[in-house]
Amino acid sequence: MYRRSQKNESGHDRAATPRRRLLAAAAFAPLLAVAGTGPASAGATSAGAGESGTKEAGSGAGAEAGRGYGTGATAGAAPEPVRPVATTLADWKGVAQAMGRPGSVLNDVMYRTRFPRHDLNVVSQGVRVTPGLALASHIGFIRYADGSTLAMGDMAVTEDELQRVSDALIEHGIAQTAIHKHLLAHEPDIWWTHVHVHGRDPMAMARGFRAAFDATATPPARPMKPPPPLDLDVRAMDDVLGTEGLNDGGIYKSVFARRETITEHGMVLPAGLGSTSAFNFQPLGGGQAAVNGDFVMIASEIQTVHSLLRNGGISLVELHNHGLSEEPRLFFTHFWGVGDGVELAKALRPAVDATQVVPAEN
Repeated sequence: MYRRSQKNESGHDRAATPRRRLLAAAAFAPLLAVAGTGPASAGATSAGAGESGTKEAGSGAGAEAGRGYGTGATAGAAPEPVRPVATTLADWKGVAQAMGRPGSVLNDVMYRTRFPRHDLNVVSQGVRVTPGLALASHIGFIRYADGSTLAMGDMAVTEDELQRVSDALIEHGIAQTAIHKHLLAHEPDIWWTHVHVHGRDPMAMARGFRAAFDATATPPARPMKPPPPLDLDVRAMDDVLGTEGLNDGGIYKSVFARRETITEHGMVLPAGLGSTSAFNFQPLGGGQAAVNGDFVMIASEIQTVHSLLRNGGISLVELHNHGLSEEPRLFFTHFWGVGDGVELAKALRPAVDATQVVPAEN
């Protein structure tokens, strides 16, 4: 097993390996497959500026989608896509203050803030769903070499909250790129909306996201705690799936990343982020678990994956997109299963093998 080195804002262990940092982004798995339009309200700061740079005349947050990207392109050649740049927690201090809670930097390029819905008591298929299994919101910020910032995530909201959240996002110029469910029949009804904005004023973005969260009953952040032990045969599950999972606050998570480089409007999306198959196992006692998560696929893989999941007794929840214009085009199938943890892993493995993914450490 890999050495664990530090803890992030959720209190779970982070490993010293790149794979652990990717695993920490598991629940955030689909967040980067999003659209390339941004709001006028997010403003525009000069290229390379920090959170509060000077305004640049005539350039709004949506201007990036129509510009040439990269440097050094020759006439007639496609411009090189813009790549993320490394950041530290200090670079996002103002964003953290605007969001109202601390976050963590993953893979040295993404600043991520989590909003678990501890206030909700959701039951699906007779299972009380914990926030780590399927009831957490996530927002991530990435800075690019051209000085722009991409912010995206997904929000878990009740049906009563959804329209207020949508109104707040629209008011602040933040795009909704998907609205769907992650669970089968459940009470109360929960919806997930994926959100996206690209521009040059991360502080304005953070204020917009904060307004959307203020339209919900999402509770304040809780103090970090060590993850509880897992009543699962995780070593056997790892052997079946061919990858080492992570105890994230009492949920066992396994992650696989797409092999391809994913781009969006000339921006390279960080490897393994927004293009992952993420499996969350919630222990139910006696080695039993509820598993929820999603598979990331290109179009030609979808029907094979669905067939293999059903052959393994896994329930299909929804097939949809999380973004609007990523390349290659990605699709996500959310699924659900209850049973012995090792047997659930065995049911998932054939579908993993049918997609162009690798364990997240690669």
